[in-house]
Amino acid sequence: MDLLDSMKVYVCTVEKGSLSAAADACGMSATMAGNHVRALEQRLGMQLMHRTTRRQHVTAFGEEYYARCKEILRLVAETDAQALTMRLAPAGTLRVSAPVTFGTEALAPVLSDYLARYPQVDVELDISDRFVDLMADGYEAIIRVGQLPPDANVVARPLAPYRLMLCASPDYLARRGVPDTPADLASHDCLAFGAASINQWRFQHDHDVCQVPVTGRVKINNGQALRTAALQGLGIVLQPTILLEADVRAGRLVQLFPEYGLPERPMHIVYLPDRYRSPKLRSFIDFIVERFGEVATA
Repeated sequence: MDLLDSMKVYVCTVEKGSLSAAADACGMSATMAGNHVRALEQRLGMQLMHRTTRRQHVTAFGEEYYARCKEILRLVAETDAQALTMRLAPAGTLRVSAPVTFGTEALAPVLSDYLARYPQVDVELDISDRFVDLMADGYEAIIRVGQLPPDANVVARPLAPYRLMLCASPDYLARRGVPDTPADLASHDCLAFGAASINQWRFQHDHDVCQVPVTGRVKINNGQALRTAALQGLGIVLQPTILLEADVRAGRLVQLFPEYGLPERPMHIVYLPDRYRSPKLRSFIDFIVERFGEVATA
């Protein structure tokens, strides 16, 4: 018979006061409970209980052995619980990819909170605007901005939309004037993302939607560089709110047309469904949804 099982039956017998009560508590027959106690006595070469047809009494050695069994079973239970905790605790290296602006301005600043919460996890963050493949490139989670192509092989958890802001520096507006309506942007220098010769900026006011073609002398394929150009007074910039809002609060940039709605781009955290069983990935996804979901806490 298993020694630990026999110890459990014996402890239960002492605490319940009878073999029959212990048998009920342990889900076995009274005969089987008696066999467990006798197996202990045979192993020890000592009597644990005096039994009569009506009553049973624990011997002096039985009292001492009961206390030892209690301690042993407690230690075994604590060790099992510790092993379970370690097995379920997030641990290991987590490989994540995120777009440049979101990764730099939003994700990187909160990583310290995640790492403090899960001290056994290391994060390898790739910040890039290139398209990455979860399986081929070996990432466990990817933050993606924009519409996702249909893919039955991945899970995409929605996050708060990626919002945009239109800004210019006080110096630029002092030199070129403040545009009154989106249509006035046609006569302004607008900082374009990428090398496209024509950019269309979309605005919505109440139920009216307008598309405004804009041009400018400066075209840059990097959001941070566009922000720097705007701070230098080179033109009007349309970039994510997370990139520009601190400059607006500090007065380095002025928000234009706050009453107009600007396009919002959907954002998701994407992962492979079979990897969600990993505690480290689950912990990271829950953290990202907590921080950047529709109802964020930070």
